[in-house]
Amino acid sequence: MHYPEARKEVTKDVVRFIRRAPGMNFVSFTFANEPDLDRVIDQQLDYFLPMEQPFTWKVYDHDLLPSLKDKLASRSFVSDGGDAVMVLDVKHASADGQMFQPVKADIRCVRDLDGLKDVIHVLDNVYGGHNAWVNDRLGGHLKIPGYLSVYAAYVEGQPVSIAWTYFPRGQFATLFAGTTIAEYRRRGLYTGLLSTRLKEIRERGFQYAVVETGDMSRPIVAKHGFQHLTTVYDYEWKGN
Repeated sequence: MHYPEARKEVTKDVVRFIRRAPGMNFVSFTFANEPDLDRVIDQQLDYFLPMEQPFTWKVYDHDLLPSLKDKLASRSFVSDGGDAVMVLDVKHASADGQMFQPVKADIRCVRDLDGLKDVIHVLDNVYGGHNAWVNDRLGGHLKIPGYLSVYAAYVEGQPVSIAWTYFPRGQFATLFAGTTIAEYRRRGLYTGLLSTRLKEIRERGFQYAVVETGDMSRPIVAKHGFQHLTTVYDYEWKGN
C-alpha cells in the first residue's frame, strides 16, 4: 500500500513509512526471522527516535513471530488492544443488498476545512478534548486529488456521526472512523455512512473495502458481508 503523504522505505528487515513531523511514523511489516528480532527492533528504535515523532509497530495475528509482541512491550511499546481487519469484495457484492440501496439519512460530503469543523465537533463529543489534528491531517489529505473522502451525518442540521475513506494506489480502499455521538446511536447512521462509502468505492472501481473494527462496529460490518482476515495490533512507543 502507498500513502501520498508518507515515504515508503523497504529494508531487508521491515517495511516502514515516514511522515513529515509531527505525523505518526510506523513499521507496517516485519520480514525478520525470530532470532533477529532483538537486533531489528533496536535498529528501528535507533532510526526513529532521533526524529522525535510518534511511531507505531504493526503486529498481526498471522505473523510467524511469536515473541514480537513481548519484545516490543519490553522496549516501552504499548498495544492498543487490537482491531479485527475485515474486508469486503465490493466489486462482487450484490447490487441488490442493503449497502447499495438509497440512504435515507442526511449524509453530506465534507470537502474543506470549514466542513472539518463538523468532524471535530463529533470527535470532541465522543472522545473529549479538542481534536484539532483533523485540520492538519485530513485537511492536508483533502488537498490530494482523489485520495480522501470525508462524510458527516446530520440530525436536525447538527453533525452527529462522521466517517472517511482513503483511496491509496491499488485495489484496497480503507475505511476509517464511523464515530457517532452516543445519544444518536442505533439510528442507522453508521450503516448509512458505511453504505455511502461502499457505493463510492464501487463507483471508483476499487475491488475491496478494508476496515479495522472494534467491538461495536465489527458485528455491523460482518452483517453486511465483511470477512475477518486477521487481527492487527498497533504498538506505540511510549518511552522517554
